Amino acid sequence: MTTRAVVAAIDMGYGHLRPAAALADFLGTEVQQMDRPPLGALKDQRFWDRNRERYEPLTRFSQLPGVGAPMRAVLNTITAIPQPWPAQDLSGPTQGTRWMLRAAKDGVGQALAEHLKATQAPLLSTFYAAAILAEIHGAERLHCLITDSDINRVWAPPDSQKTRIRYFAPSERALRRMLSYGVPPERIRMTGYPLPHALVGGRERTALKANLAARLSRLRVRGRLREMAEAELGPLPVAHEPPLIVFAVGGAGAQVPLAKQLVRGLRPQIDAGVLRLALVAGRRTEVAAALKDALEDAGLDGRVEVLEDPDVFGYIRRFNALLAGADALWSKPSEMTFFAGLGLPFISAPPVGVHEGWNLRWATDRGAALPQHDPAACGDWLQEWIEDGVLAGAAWAGFTRLPQLGLYEIAEELGQH
Repeated sequence: MTTRAVVAAIDMGYGHLRPAAALADFLGTEVQQMDRPPLGALKDQRFWDRNRERYEPLTRFSQLPGVGAPMRAVLNTITAIPQPWPAQDLSGPTQGTRWMLRAAKDGVGQALAEHLKATQAPLLSTFYAAAILAEIHGAERLHCLITDSDINRVWAPPDSQKTRIRYFAPSERALRRMLSYGVPPERIRMTGYPLPHALVGGRERTALKANLAARLSRLRVRGRLREMAEAELGPLPVAHEPPLIVFAVGGAGAQVPLAKQLVRGLRPQIDAGVLRLALVAGRRTEVAAALKDALEDAGLDGRVEVLEDPDVFGYIRRFNALLAGADALWSKPSEMTFFAGLGLPFISAPPVGVHEGWNLRWATDRGAALPQHDPAACGDWLQEWIEDGVLAGAAWAGFTRLPQLGLYEIAEELGQH
């Protein structure tokens, strides 16, 4: 392919924008949103705005005590994924596939398809609907990145066995799931998730290895694990700072109450200089304000960074820079779970949606993720995890057992590396 790919995403949290940003940066282009010009017309904007207005409050309310339980039940119904065993044919129509067909009949996605036809550009989408709607409206050269380790049937086209879409799977489970949904095996490639180039450093993984060596030193790796690490990474540098825990609030802001708890739970260790903390608010000013208030209440204002940026892609770049020096990432098991592949231990908050539950299982099965304990006592169990080598072990498991080269595999597939 000689024409530069159209990298398309949608603003529904960070899950679709984050991988699109990594891909666009590496391919030398910009992320375009499927519901905004030139890819989307007014009908597209109105259609997806209505869906956002329903989904984002649902994710926030699902995390609240009391009212959260029924909201979680609704969310789990929307994001439902069948059990993987026994293997079965799941290619038939569902409520989600019928929803896609109705949207296409109403003209949603037509502007995107017309843009692709006019420019003759290939599409690289991080949101299922862009590729599926473009295909229904007759576009060609369509590629779609799956952004979770397991997915709902809506990710595959209604007539899945005849699809022209080329899918990139971040996990073996996602690949098998797409096969069960009827997508032909030749239309799916297991690539891994596209981690940011700045944090990987090419197929040689130069940045990843340098960051991991410094991280293992701060996590006080020792014994046989240190021997293995130094055999792979070379002598570890001397640590001059205590470990840094990064807590990231999701795009809908549902984890603010959890952040307030962990701020209080970490204060004794921050006061003692044995742990550092950074809070990530993203682009939401109200989330940043709530986090700053929590720090002030705990007597930690001025000693804990709060990362905020109103520009989503500015936020993503700054967040990546913060992660380069992080020693553990604590967040809900969204697309951020894949960042454990950087050798960055992932501490999981409760999942928001069925797909996040499968993300957590995928990473914990490989030893790279750790479900959180009581956030009110987090300073104590985080210290224990460091002293017992738990975080160092999770870092090494992520480095050795999770895919890391998805960005380069996808670029190679597109012929634009």
